[in-house]
Amino acid sequence: MSAYAYVAHSVLAIGILVLLPLFLGALTSLFAGRIENLHYVGLTNFASILTARGGPLLGTGSFYIVLLVTVLWTVINVFFHVVIGVALALVLSRPILKLKAAYRVLLIIPWAVPSYVTALAWKGMFHRQFGAVTGLIHALNGFFGTTLEPIAWFSRFSTAFTANVATNVWLGFPFMMVVTLGALTAVPDDVLEAAKVDGATRWQRLRLVTLPMIKPSLMPAVTMGSVWTFNMFNVVFLVSGGDPDGTTEILVSEAYRWAFTRDAQYGYAAAYAVLIFLLLFGTTRISEAWRMQRSAREKQLVTNPGGAT
Repeated sequence: MSAYAYVAHSVLAIGILVLLPLFLGALTSLFAGRIENLHYVGLTNFASILTARGGPLLGTGSFYIVLLVTVLWTVINVFFHVVIGVALALVLSRPILKLKAAYRVLLIIPWAVPSYVTALAWKGMFHRQFGAVTGLIHALNGFFGTTLEPIAWFSRFSTAFTANVATNVWLGFPFMMVVTLGALTAVPDDVLEAAKVDGATRWQRLRLVTLPMIKPSLMPAVTMGSVWTFNMFNVVFLVSGGDPDGTTEILVSEAYRWAFTRDAQYGYAAAYAVLIFLLLFGTTRISEAWRMQRSAREKQLVTNPGGAT
């Protein structure tokens, strides 16, 4: 009985803060109308979302277009998070580098600053008239004698999407860097020395020794980063605001629009939230199952190389 008493408060906290909101959100998705006159509609909200409310399935603002933008947003951001984070960690882990502690503190600052503060700062940097990016363009024009024009960043999808990505990459790479730095401490020096004695180049040691050994630690971080990026509301809402014409919205910001700026359709927004949860849950479960199967095959090849097919 005492064992249950030790975990009771944790179960209660998780139930109130996590499970209860999930249940209420799923329940709300079965209703429609404003908060004062909600009425039960069953799965109608889900059907409306998945059929684009009777319009073109690939029309602007449809669930599938927003999902495509969200997936593109997640893949590009996580790619740069991993590449920049791993590259910086490899540089900071070199024994000959001086002032490593100072560099680490400076590079962690983007992660330490609240995301909404960073998002507002970067939005100001992309201002066409007064932003730092415009000032940089003017400086380049004066230095090189070019005629580059200031960019209206939020007037086209490509530039608005780029502004969002730049902001989120700045926010996300320190996490991958810290994870990689921790993973690199577990790489045995004698293994690297043995590879060096065998004639492996620095690139071969990185590709064949270091990266495979840090991969088990990096993959959960990539999964977490993907989930965070998939739901990165602050950057999209505060930097581009969905402009132009809602084309840079992602699923979570689209759900917010339905709840708070489009006649308070809470049931419709809750249905969006349920679909987001199901997408993330299904993707992570499939990814985990695939990773475990691959790990099992690799262990089988190591223990029984002749019997594997």
